[in-house]
Amino acid sequence: MKKVFLFLLFGIVSNATFAQVTWQGGTNPDATAPATILFDKTGTGLATYTGTIYAHTGLTVNGTPWQNVKGSWGNNTTQPALTLVSGNIYKLDLTPTILAFYGLASGSVTKVNIVFRNALGNAQSVDLSLDVGAFQAALVTPSEYSNTIINSGQNLTITANNTNGSANYNLLANGVSINTFTGTSYNYTDTNITVNKSYELQITQGATFFSKSFGVIVNAGTVNQVMGSGLEDGINYNPSDATRATVVLDAPGKDFVYLAGSFNNWQPGTNYLMKKDPGTGKFWLELTALTPGQQYTYQYWVVDSTPTTNSPAVVKTADPYSTLVLSPFDDPYIPASSYPNLPAFPAGQEREVTVLQTGQLPYNWSSATTGFVKPKKEDLVVYEVLVRDFDADRNYQDLIDKIDYFKNLKINAIQLMPVMEFEGNESWGYNTSYHMALDKFYGNENKFKEFIDLCHQNGIAVILDLALNHAFGRNPMVRMWMKDADGDGWGDPAADNPYFNEFAKHSYSVGSDFNHSSARTKYYTKRVIKQWIEEFKIDGFRWDLTKGFTQACSGGDDTCTNAYQADRVAVLKEYADYSWLLDANHYVIFEHLGGDSEEQQWANYRLGETPSKGIMMWGELHEAYKQLAMGYSTNADITRMGHVSRGFTGKRLLGYPESHDKDRLMYEAVTFGNGGGTAPPLNNLNNAVGRMSAIGALSILVPGPKMIWHFAELGMNTSIYTCENGTVNSEIDVTIGDCKLATKPQPQWVNNWLTMTTPNRQQVYNDWKRLIQMKIDEPVFEGDYTISPDGNNIRQRIYVYNNSFPSTQLKNVVIIANMSVASQNINPSFPYTGNWYNLMDNTLYNVSNTTATITLPPGGFRVFGNQPATLSNDEFSAAYNVSLYPNPTSGTFNIKGEVTKVDIYSITGQLVKSFDNVSSEEYQFDINDLNNGVYLVKAFDLNNNSKTMKVIKQ
Repeated sequence: MKKVFLFLLFGIVSNATFAQVTWQGGTNPDATAPATILFDKTGTGLATYTGTIYAHTGLTVNGTPWQNVKGSWGNNTTQPALTLVSGNIYKLDLTPTILAFYGLASGSVTKVNIVFRNALGNAQSVDLSLDVGAFQAALVTPSEYSNTIINSGQNLTITANNTNGSANYNLLANGVSINTFTGTSYNYTDTNITVNKSYELQITQGATFFSKSFGVIVNAGTVNQVMGSGLEDGINYNPSDATRATVVLDAPGKDFVYLAGSFNNWQPGTNYLMKKDPGTGKFWLELTALTPGQQYTYQYWVVDSTPTTNSPAVVKTADPYSTLVLSPFDDPYIPASSYPNLPAFPAGQEREVTVLQTGQLPYNWSSATTGFVKPKKEDLVVYEVLVRDFDADRNYQDLIDKIDYFKNLKINAIQLMPVMEFEGNESWGYNTSYHMALDKFYGNENKFKEFIDLCHQNGIAVILDLALNHAFGRNPMVRMWMKDADGDGWGDPAADNPYFNEFAKHSYSVGSDFNHSSARTKYYTKRVIKQWIEEFKIDGFRWDLTKGFTQACSGGDDTCTNAYQADRVAVLKEYADYSWLLDANHYVIFEHLGGDSEEQQWANYRLGETPSKGIMMWGELHEAYKQLAMGYSTNADITRMGHVSRGFTGKRLLGYPESHDKDRLMYEAVTFGNGGGTAPPLNNLNNAVGRMSAIGALSILVPGPKMIWHFAELGMNTSIYTCENGTVNSEIDVTIGDCKLATKPQPQWVNNWLTMTTPNRQQVYNDWKRLIQMKIDEPVFEGDYTISPDGNNIRQRIYVYNNSFPSTQLKNVVIIANMSVASQNINPSFPYTGNWYNLMDNTLYNVSNTTATITLPPGGFRVFGNQPATLSNDEFSAAYNVSLYPNPTSGTFNIKGEVTKVDIYSITGQLVKSFDNVSSEEYQFDINDLNNGVYLVKAFDLNNNSKTMKVIKQ
């Protein structure tokens, strides 16, 4: 069973069941005494691991688990290491006392909570616990955390017992004490129950106590009533009355549903029993007397009186269509700096809750967003970003602060890896649980909209990665119809689940597999599409793992999954059609990585319309470019970087050498590169990084949309398998697992890679900037192409052309590159003689012999055109004399030339100072308040043309 073990709050596993962890000596120690824990790794996730084992451990204090946690997960300097005793047995000494070991002065300690992990933190035991103290208590009936369904007027009997002599029992119902007793066992019957009750049985002996929770839900029958027209699943705000809202839940097969929330103190009576629409079978309820602008929280209590085998009778869940959810698992660890004033999770509740708020003011989008014209698909240069690993704060503000970094690079689209509410905070986001809600770890909704608006103001489209092949255990549509044999509230889809397959229908199973032939799943998917396009003005989606959208295959059947599947073609076209219905220019991108015949169905779909459609396909060519980066020719065929080789009519191949799923070219080059030849070996970082400029020329300039994985433009050489402790492993290391998902360091900002201290990386950035600008600005790069190496893949050669253009226009481009580790003579095979231009700097190159070889150094490249490239029109004319002096400066500088405004940016692109209404060339720009270092000075003239210069303050 694909359970989600939430070791921070839930999923405590008894040592009596697993016998993995015991106290040395066999008896429960007191919290004021020393103790030793024994751990047997046999049969655990660490069974084959031979390195140091660490303990992530805390206490259950005053009834609350995981208090006084030692250190932080994965930190080997703050979390205790175990000592090998013998064989598979390890020990952990808690000295001088249990209380002192955990840094607790006093309190009612009843358990030690513990998860054992490997050194990398990516292999672990399940969540374990050990009892502390001779006094222990147990709830016998009903089961702890259970909800018993009764008819109105029935009774409930509660029994419990304890060790170590007499204890005091106090039974509370809905927060009010209804019975007390003293003894070693407890038996009480609550009679004539007519309302839902949440019980807490408190069992106390001296200063130690236990708290046992459970509940009853009264079956009040079903009220059939037609719901209002136009209502959708989820929250429906009343457009004319901010004191009202209607919630709708589609829960086929369920008997009745209560709506519990802050508006009824989480104690719903029969007036909060949801009504059932006889036509659709949906449950609904209108809330009244709401305070506009106030944030309310709620859950559905979904009841099935006769559940299928191993399925729960009661599921308490947030709304599947939540746009903001609060989580007891993740929210306590979200920095206030990223999400100020995060609403508090309601005390006493379990699992996620939905936030409802009437009277919200709409975001004030700028005209740049409301009138945004998306870049042509043929011109797209997409920059893929994982927000978590882009900068140190790991939030949207980091992206906002670096907008000039993106703008200066000239990219025209940013694609964010999933930002929808996912499980945990340290994630890539593909474990999405609520697809319509923004994950709070990166920031709040308005901050995300600010980022989108800022991108649009700078001509940059925003694309979201969308993971709708699957969901995970927290997803409400999994939990409402799940198999949960152990009753812990988590499980996999049951056979009657109307949204998910019980077993995956493809061979790339991850999480729970959506059934995209289901009308309900299609409805849900379209609501997700609508939310992000209409509410957030998102320009496009990259659909993750589209191979899984078939119902024709089974798990493990690669042949079927990778073959053409008509149902998959049809349903994905349907989703594309819906996206284009909402936004005719919406970008639709599939990560299919499959056979050409199926991809052609999407890439060529609706191309002839105005505006032209067509679905862009991810075109991964990592292996070929990796070989070139390493200096090898074997398996280095890059012809599939373009659409022609795949049979696409339109330019709809989003090609890329690197992505989040493949290791860094530069890590591969430095680690495994060719050390032969007459040049210095590639394990010299400078030599390897310098080759990235050629990689850019051989990929970016191939006609059709292209993608960059963040920091490839700086020659990033940190492996994607880098662990948080700095070691590197790989996905084939079955003993300790890989660190692909681990949080990555930020050397590009910490070490100021864009400064003159790292000229090799700065050169790659500048070269890629020039290549991207040419691709976007020069129409020839929307034309035809051929990829034709000079006899060997090590001598790459690409021709880009548009024969319909006049000779006075840039119509022919010849790209050559030497990917060897030795100098090479390359035959450029120019199409004709005459004046050609090196488009990287527009210098003249006369061709008198079209086949005369050109000698290129290792990693060298040239981009020739029959005409010079057009200069960008956002800079001063080359003849306009603007200069900065003195440089370096100790605190002030002047600018020669007529400027009206000056902005100063850090080298990482953050605006640090502005000077408006500059009056004359004698104006002194004072930067005494800035730290020493390199800054970018952007000067504007009367026509708002600009020129960017560097200044060094020392």
